[in-house]
Amino acid sequence: MHFKIRAITQEGRVESLDFQALDEVGAREQAAGRGYTVLTLRPVDDLRSLWRRRGERFPVLLFSQELLVLLDAGLSLVESIEALTEKERSPGQRAVLERIVSTLRQGRPLSTALEQFEGVFSPLYIATIRASEKTSDLAPALSRYVAYQNQIDVIRKRLVNASIYPAILISVGGMVTLFLLLYVVPRFSQIYEDRGVDLPLLSKILLFWGQAVEGHATLVVGILALLIGGLWYIARLPAVRAAIEKKLWTLPAVGDKMKIYQLARFYRTIGMLLRGGMPLVAALEMGAQLLHPTLRDRLVLASRAISEGKAISESMERNGLTTPVALRMLNVGEQSGNMGEMMDRIAVFHDEEISRWVDRFTRLFEPLLMAIIGVVIGAIVILMYMPIFELAGSLE
Repeated sequence: MHFKIRAITQEGRVESLDFQALDEVGAREQAAGRGYTVLTLRPVDDLRSLWRRRGERFPVLLFSQELLVLLDAGLSLVESIEALTEKERSPGQRAVLERIVSTLRQGRPLSTALEQFEGVFSPLYIATIRASEKTSDLAPALSRYVAYQNQIDVIRKRLVNASIYPAILISVGGMVTLFLLLYVVPRFSQIYEDRGVDLPLLSKILLFWGQAVEGHATLVVGILALLIGGLWYIARLPAVRAAIEKKLWTLPAVGDKMKIYQLARFYRTIGMLLRGGMPLVAALEMGAQLLHPTLRDRLVLASRAISEGKAISESMERNGLTTPVALRMLNVGEQSGNMGEMMDRIAVFHDEEISRWVDRFTRLFEPLLMAIIGVVIGAIVILMYMPIFELAGSLE
């Protein structure tokens, strides 16, 4: 963020200063570090600073990877983060690293330093670091987190890549449809109106639209823009998105796959935390944030049963938090005592299942979407040319 500060120098002069920092605390610390006494501090929310703030999200994964390399090279934790601070060019990210170093120099642990940045480092990341501090294995914990995040990103990229082509089809089809409705149809309506041609009902409706656009183009385009913008705004409301998600969960095929996707992320997270030394019940509580509210309520019941001494596989199955494959693998994990690794394997199995389902779905959905777009555009064209066809038939 961009801050305007009025401060007193060590010589007693009052100066106005500009600082880039993550928050007000960081801005005050930067000013104090340069010998200023802050009088007033005001955030500046101009368009440029808002755009910069949006584009300068702290790269937690890259930070973890670079920190891991430096720790493996033999540098201490403070030296490693200082090295990362020196190479950082982004003011906001540099401010985060400087505050972390400052906290570490006060003798406080890394997890405490990260807790200052609630919107930057997730509770899962902080919990992973805190668990590693108890066993003094920060480097392995970072390695596990990097592997975990890379696997999550792979699945997310597959889903995004699968949606790119349908999104392009919908966009192009929408633009072609708007071009026909806003430009071509008004031209045809004017021609038919001048010649007094008798039109079929559907063609009359279409050409009535063309006349409306021809006579009130600005008003029609404005209404369409407001309608599209309003729908976009409504679709982004949390309540609406929650309602849409709830509806998707009720669909037999889609709801099942959404559940499997969430369970795969959940099991991978629990596996990482267990391998990091976190107790099972605490790990389940930490992983609950990844689940849909319905599954989260079931997890509370499962955690209570596990804390009472019941088997993990039995508790998870009874509350609908397993699949047939996951149940068998949980049984094996309980018998072998290697539950963390087994949960990772459950996640890998179901991630591959989701990937295969996405591939099959896109192969079916893309041709269907192309057919729907073709029917819509073709219907508009046929309705425009139908009077010409009828006229040509009457001349035979």
